[in-house]
Amino acid sequence: MAKMIHSMIRVLDEARSIDFYGKAFGLKVAERVPFDGFTLIYLSNPKTGFELELTVNAGRKEAYDPGNGYGHLAVSVADIDAEYRRFADLGLTVGKLVDMQRDGAPFARFFFVTDPDGYKIEVLQRGGRFQ
Repeated sequence: MAKMIHSMIRVLDEARSIDFYGKAFGLKVAERVPFDGFTLIYLSNPKTGFELELTVNAGRKEAYDPGNGYGHLAVSVADIDAEYRRFADLGLTVGKLVDMQRDGAPFARFFFVTDPDGYKIEVLQRGGRFQ
């Protein structure tokens, strides 16, 4: 059985992205691996073995287009209301807090936050299938 270990996104500014993911999700640099022409930065936190890999291409000046094929990363939190307030207080770009129903029953509570490169991250209330 395969085990998911990371997701990768290309970012323009290493420091700006590390700051965002640290503030928003408590991710810290687990490893920074420079190569000729690009650097890989692996971010993680103690809650999961899954990592976010940031790829920074040397000399890149223009922003990346997240494109119409990118979906989103998703994280779960214990208290969605507190996290929503915290993100807003940090001045992060947050969407509205959504209560999604299915067949008349609660299915998910979530909001999206946008990182400095335009990537959307879904923040879900932990529970049910969203552990």
